[in-house]
Amino acid sequence: MPVKIIGMIGVAPPSSKASLHVIEGGLSPSYLTEFALAHDRAGFDMVLVGYSSSSAEGFLVALYAAMQTDRLGYLIAHRPGFVAPTLLARKVATFDHLTGGRLAVHIITGKSDDEQHSDGDFSPKDERYRRAAEYLELMKLAWSNDEPFDFAGNFYRVKGAYSDVRPLQQPHPPLFFGGASPGALEMGARLCDFYAIYAEPLASTRDRIAQFRAQAAAFGRVPGFNVSVRPIIADTEGAAWEKANRILGAMNVAKGWRRQEEATGPVDNAGKRLMGFALESDIHDERLWMPIAKATGALGNTSCLVGTPEQVTESILKYYRLGIGSFLIRGFDPMNDATEFGRELIPRIKAGAAAIDGMKAAE
Repeated sequence: MPVKIIGMIGVAPPSSKASLHVIEGGLSPSYLTEFALAHDRAGFDMVLVGYSSSSAEGFLVALYAAMQTDRLGYLIAHRPGFVAPTLLARKVATFDHLTGGRLAVHIITGKSDDEQHSDGDFSPKDERYRRAAEYLELMKLAWSNDEPFDFAGNFYRVKGAYSDVRPLQQPHPPLFFGGASPGALEMGARLCDFYAIYAEPLASTRDRIAQFRAQAAAFGRVPGFNVSVRPIIADTEGAAWEKANRILGAMNVAKGWRRQEEATGPVDNAGKRLMGFALESDIHDERLWMPIAKATGALGNTSCLVGTPEQVTESILKYYRLGIGSFLIRGFDPMNDATEFGRELIPRIKAGAAAIDGMKAAE
């Protein structure tokens, strides 16, 4: 499979020159259109549409953006528990048809308890993972059953459920998930297609891939993997490190997740892993740079690759050689970085991955 490059679109212009997150801040249809078009023209395969308890609704954001673009796919973050799984099954299938199969879904169970509470969900995190697994099981039944069916679980019960619309992508659009807790890994190994992780040192990434592959194999499944990383590139290596330190110096701005603005440390297990590597060393594997993760409490995707486009491409391809098939890349100047990555990184990454595949095929 060719390497896939994923970006991330926001819904309103950033409030500073160094944006950490872009999932909140109101809604500007013109900015959303411009941002989606920038990714489409830059050659991204897909863009993530994030989720928070105060942000614009992701399916509507993605559908609007899809109507403005020709080929760009949309990875929509979704939290099970607020919409009935049978209804989401129909929403996903409808979206998939209306966009010609340009949909994937990223299953998340909540960044923090406080944020879940604001949407009326007071379930503890381990319960949310069990509920999400049941949710996915019921969704898949709605996609696959040709006749009305019944379902009775610990969290959901339906009688005579049936959907007139099935996904265009068969058996269903790709399902991504993230997380590092036992509940997340069990759910993902059984029911999801891609495990999304933050960029960590190569050695730990290799171990995580092996461990999760073994866990998924117990269910007869072969998962794909996605790594999220923030490239910081410039014409020379020295200029790239100067740029990285300028961005770090600007990280006293609002984080972009309203309910985590006061957080001083990680709020989930994936963030705790990332913070551990940040405290261990500022730099891993020559150019995996962690000070922004350390400065911001490892809230989300905050590990960076710093260097020239050629150097950062080579670092990304090291993850590709480990078995990572897709990469979510975004910067801190969202619009301009999307354009720059399309010019300087995406062609190099795709050419390099194709060359690696060619060499493997010739062996």
